[in-house]
Amino acid sequence: MNFTLLILIITLAFLFDFINGFHDAANSIATIVSTKVLTPLQAVLWAAFFNFLAYAIFELKIADTIAKVVDTDAITLQVILAGIIAAIIWNLLTWYLGIPSSSSHTLVGGFAGAAIAHAGWSVVHSDKIIKIASFIFLAPILGMVISYFIAVFFLNILRKANPYILEKYFKQLQLLSSALFSLGHGGNDAQKVMGIIAATLMVYFHGVDPANIPDWAQITLVNGKIHSIPHWVVFGCYTAIGIGTLSGGWRIVKTMGSKITKLTPFEGVTAETAGALLLFGTDAFGIPVSTTHTITGAIMGTGLTKRVTAVRWGVTINLLYAWILTIPVSMIIAALVYYLFKLLGWS
Repeated sequence: MNFTLLILIITLAFLFDFINGFHDAANSIATIVSTKVLTPLQAVLWAAFFNFLAYAIFELKIADTIAKVVDTDAITLQVILAGIIAAIIWNLLTWYLGIPSSSSHTLVGGFAGAAIAHAGWSVVHSDKIIKIASFIFLAPILGMVISYFIAVFFLNILRKANPYILEKYFKQLQLLSSALFSLGHGGNDAQKVMGIIAATLMVYFHGVDPANIPDWAQITLVNGKIHSIPHWVVFGCYTAIGIGTLSGGWRIVKTMGSKITKLTPFEGVTAETAGALLLFGTDAFGIPVSTTHTITGAIMGTGLTKRVTAVRWGVTINLLYAWILTIPVSMIIAALVYYLFKLLGWS
């Protein structure tokens, strides 16, 4: 029974990564599609390739943070299952409504909510939750500030250049900037599911002599942090998010690519470059951030260089409501799913 549950959780984790790919595909491709540098199909192929390429670049700092959101010694496989189910429900709902919510915060909220329902607040590592939750606000603000200053820098050094020639060059540069952002998306988001699968394996093999844990489930810790996890987990997560990205997320592309502010190739380059810088930086510190929040803030920042009214603030305020609600709503859904398991005698 437990092994069957283990397989079910891992399967659903890969499914969540797939959903994350098409839910968050808009983050990687909205700017490059809205500027007409690539067609939607070309854009998702481009983004999916660089999502997968992240496999060879990033360490496992994000995975380590996610795996330690709760005390794995005090939870069960049913807790993790409830958390993943809740995260999938919220992700599908927000995708259907065209709301670019955060898949990472959905996953964290679901994981924490089910754990609290099982063992109380003490089981949650609140310092990690606070750090992750703080970037609901910090990621878009930092993205906006970085994007604004990059845009101002370019505007000043290129103010005497021919606009027609500049647009041609920025269309080419946007291929690079979107590739960098897709790398950051793959490195940040795929690792979150790696962290959940790592936590699942640690719970399943809790109390087992490390020498008796099979090679396919070996997780190496160095100084208490995850140093390596099985290759099939890493490969599976990057493959799932890449295939998910190929599936597209056209409802959210419309919101991200046109409703916040009108974008040109110049603005696409500045927004994607700012987003990529922030994702690479937070990954270096093991801080899971939302690629959704990051690129939204960056798009706002480049819009501000035109005028304050160029940004449709009503749209961004509505997005902010969804972002704030994501963690608590995911926690509530996960707790309800766990209580349902309990009623069914499956906890």
